Amino acid sequence: MHMARGTLRIFLGAAPGAGTTYSALREARRLLGEGGDVAIGIAATHGRQETQQLLDGLDAVPPRLVKDPGGVQVPELDVEALLDRQPDMAVVDDYAHLNAPGSRNERRWQDIEELLAAGIDVLSTLNVQQLASLTDAVAAITDGPRQAKIPDEVVRKADHIELVDISPVLLRQRVADGRIVPDARVDAALANEYRLGNLFALREIALIWLADRVDEGLAEYRESQGITATWPARERVVVGLTGGPGDEVLVRRAARILSRVNGGELLAVHVRGTGSRTEASGQALDVQRRLVLDLGGTCHTVSGDDPAQSLLEFARSVNATQIVIGASPGRFWSRVLGMGAASRIVRESGDIDVHLVSHPPARRGLPRTAPAPLSRARTTAGYLLAVVLPVLATAVLSLSPDLNLATQALVHLTGVLAVAFIGGLWPAVLAAVLGSLLLNYFETDPVGTFSISDPQNVFALLVFLGAAVAVSLVVGLSERRAREAVRARAEAATLADLARDALLADDTVAGFLDKVRETFQVQAAGLYTRSGDRQAAWELQAFSGNAAPPSPDAATAMTDSVELADPRSALVLSGRTLTAGDRLLLTAHGAHLLLLRQHHALQRTLRSTTKLAEGNSVRTAILRAVSHDLRTPLAGIKLAVTALLRQGRRLPEEVQAEMLATIESYTERLDALISNLLDMSRISSGSAAPHAAPVTWRDAIEDALRGIPTEHIRIELAANMPAVDADLGMLERVIANIVENALKYAPGSDIAIVGVSGVANAADDGGTPFGELRIVDHGRGVPAAAVVEMFQPFQRLDDAPEGLGIGLGLAVAKGFTEAMGGQLAPEPTPGGGLTMVIRLPLSTGHSVPNLRREAGTSAP
Repeated sequence: MHMARGTLRIFLGAAPGAGTTYSALREARRLLGEGGDVAIGIAATHGRQETQQLLDGLDAVPPRLVKDPGGVQVPELDVEALLDRQPDMAVVDDYAHLNAPGSRNERRWQDIEELLAAGIDVLSTLNVQQLASLTDAVAAITDGPRQAKIPDEVVRKADHIELVDISPVLLRQRVADGRIVPDARVDAALANEYRLGNLFALREIALIWLADRVDEGLAEYRESQGITATWPARERVVVGLTGGPGDEVLVRRAARILSRVNGGELLAVHVRGTGSRTEASGQALDVQRRLVLDLGGTCHTVSGDDPAQSLLEFARSVNATQIVIGASPGRFWSRVLGMGAASRIVRESGDIDVHLVSHPPARRGLPRTAPAPLSRARTTAGYLLAVVLPVLATAVLSLSPDLNLATQALVHLTGVLAVAFIGGLWPAVLAAVLGSLLLNYFETDPVGTFSISDPQNVFALLVFLGAAVAVSLVVGLSERRAREAVRARAEAATLADLARDALLADDTVAGFLDKVRETFQVQAAGLYTRSGDRQAAWELQAFSGNAAPPSPDAATAMTDSVELADPRSALVLSGRTLTAGDRLLLTAHGAHLLLLRQHHALQRTLRSTTKLAEGNSVRTAILRAVSHDLRTPLAGIKLAVTALLRQGRRLPEEVQAEMLATIESYTERLDALISNLLDMSRISSGSAAPHAAPVTWRDAIEDALRGIPTEHIRIELAANMPAVDADLGMLERVIANIVENALKYAPGSDIAIVGVSGVANAADDGGTPFGELRIVDHGRGVPAAAVVEMFQPFQRLDDAPEGLGIGLGLAVAKGFTEAMGGQLAPEPTPGGGLTMVIRLPLSTGHSVPNLRREAGTSAP
């Protein structure tokens, strides 16, 4: 029996301390009061009393304790225990949490997926800073590093997302009361990550992100219900672009319309009409697109034979409320007869408001179209005209009986040309035959019969019939060639835009499928592949849309698919029946998609090869260092030991002491050398995994300076310096390597180790500021051109002589700092010298010790 999947409800907050965990636990208590079976998988109270009180009376599944290499027991979610417990609802805090090494899954959201698959409903929490798509936005506000926490696609799969909103003023008051951060960090927190401006901006980001998710849900509902009428839930203005200079006026007018409302969207669309006779300027389109992007809008390109219909279909698909197009003062008959594209848009727009903006006639608001490919309606109209025009021409000519046969034949030939333009070849042939018969019956002697007495009239009618048929063939052929040329031009322009977008923007397969779905105005686009021969089943690799299109073997009337140059791949579209021209264009898109996949495969191969080459280079350098730089200390140790063994009793005590000191010195040098080699090997192989815990700068400095002469070292640390999240062993090596490097290259200079409690405007995407440690020397410094090389392995300043190491100290320090999520940056010291700045994220404070105490009391 198939078990129903559980539901996921996420409580989203704008900043730490907004109350997401409190809200989740309060909801759990409500469900418990209604008779539900609720279990606490893991919940971090952060020592907050009101949150801890909500846990009383709730059944908690003890966390699984993972012991890291440092011997610290870290509590993690016990997935197996929860699956065995099988509650109706589980509370699992921190949806974006990174599990400790050795856990069942890498991420906590993957643990939650197992619970949902087992039919367990889950309540979880998330901060908006942890969303991958908002990394740049948050970093721009907080000036922190761009570290994505969790992909948006994972969060969007949640059944319910609820914003836990709190005013910035109230949140700052909670921080000031010591309810969010420890008392020692209150001032720093209020001055950094909990500044009023930061909180207002993060709150707005959270509201906008959640509003976008609501809008996506509305779009899915409208599509599933087949609703095409506009629902003005949000103001959306669509601008039709042609590539003409006057289109910039349209974009600015649309922006002014949106400036009157909040939360509106500007969408510029260029219809790449296959029947367009107007050559759109690619350079002008690029300028207009940049203007749209500068004004906060988005640019789109669609393909279609009818620009008016394509623009309206796009506007309805995005639930647009207004359309802005250009109107020219020319084209009088199109306006009078209501045949222009702008007139059609106004007439067929329904409940969408249309703005016609006047601009010079050098460009129209929409492309001027050539006659569309002959449809059934045009062919029928051609046959009707083939009957009506010859009869009408005969009736008109009968009013002037003095006209000769040649003049009358020319009039009928003009009608044949008109029929050929509208209905094509065969209606024109019919008009030519009917015209010749009417001329024969009404204009040649004997009149009223189909007999011809004069041989010259017979010849004239035959020439007329032949000329009419020949002209019909030429007109039909030229019209077809013109349509083919216009279509080819449109296809080439569309593919050029596609290639440009792939280079400048998203070049992933999913991004490409998004562009394909938009270009062809379909509901879904998917890439299918199969392994082996043609009998193998198709497998979906990627798709765009609310649901994946059916496989090529299960195609329906509303599905089109093309096999790529590789017969094991197919591009499938669903939601619209494509024309023959669209299918040709889709084939070209498929070829581009195949090239894109091959490009990605080559990139993966290149990255793998580059990594192997870098590893080989490091290993070669390590072997070279071992063979060269280890020789001197080993030779010195061997010489001293040999002398002591052979002549130890005969040597004076001061000489023996000197030799022992030499052995000790060389041994320490060997130990440091081998440690750096091993550390560099770990960094280059990617196995330098830190075990972060709260660490104070003072503890790390004291351990790092053991064995280092300290007569020239000055430590300046405030008494209440907050802890940072770091691996103590790694941080010791970082500080020791930098201090040793300063002592070597700035001999005799005073070395100052200065701590900075918190860096303003330097929060990471989780909302935690940085702590800084500055190691300052007053030596000769490093030239600006050599700063980058300074951190490369086996680099020594100005080819320093032997005895100053092998050039791994700073490379190891930088690698370890970045592995801990920090930064190592050099700065020139005022007055001369070099300052090395170590930045590490400040610890969340007492939450980790609390968790450790709870884990210790619950351990068996």
